[in-house]
Amino acid sequence: MADTSAAAPAKRGRAGNGREKGGDTLMVMSVEKAFRVLEAFGGQRQTMSLSQVAAATDMDVSAAQRFTHTLTRLGYLRKDPETKRFELTPKSLDLGYHFLRGNRLIERAMPYLMHLSKETEETVNLTVLDDTHIIFVSRFMSRHMLNTDVIIGTRMPAYCTAPGIAMLSCLPEAEALAIIDRSDLKPHTAHTTFQREELAAKLRLSAERGFATAFSEFYNGDASVAAAILDEHGRPEGAINIAVSYARYTQEEVIERFSSLVVAAARAVSRN
Repeated sequence: MADTSAAAPAKRGRAGNGREKGGDTLMVMSVEKAFRVLEAFGGQRQTMSLSQVAAATDMDVSAAQRFTHTLTRLGYLRKDPETKRFELTPKSLDLGYHFLRGNRLIERAMPYLMHLSKETEETVNLTVLDDTHIIFVSRFMSRHMLNTDVIIGTRMPAYCTAPGIAMLSCLPEAEALAIIDRSDLKPHTAHTTFQREELAAKLRLSAERGFATAFSEFYNGDASVAAAILDEHGRPEGAINIAVSYARYTQEEVIERFSSLVVAAARAVSRN
């Protein structure tokens, strides 16, 4: 996905502790680079050598060595004494934990998520929009488990998920389409909607109905219906969705059985 940060991009190949010239004068580039190192771990890069860290972060080895050493001293990285490879430590969870414990949206939504989970016996999620992605911030799994690799903190493209479309449809159309245009539009399955014109039509339909659906768009066999949670200004603050398996429901049954439930729950949590 495209990086839409307002800050100027970091200078490459230097470890400088100063601020980026000609850009945001308040931006401390050494902090940006430290986070760049932490964010490099994940996916296929659970552990990395020093040279791999340097390559993944576009730093020289000397700079990467200073940042990995500092992050190891702070407890966010661990260096295996035998392999010399680095990995994240449990301390890296601290920021996420503080977010989850202090987030008012999660606090407000929790009773409704629990109720939906008990009432439907299906998977219920709370997600938030982060530019071109949605992020799972709460999740109640059903016994009909779909995707066990989806956990709190998982990111998915907004354009091909029901929560993403639900939230985008509550934005002004030009703003929503600008997010679509920044997205890496591509088919994740044979059923992914990824053409701009079709996505625009999907946004309008979602805005009209008050909920969004996605059927096998990101995961095959996954059916989802979602409704946006609005803040006091009528802007999307999050979304509640119910995810079920195609093996147990048709598209029509998903909409008929679950759309009114997610709409009611989202309205109850909304602040507008």
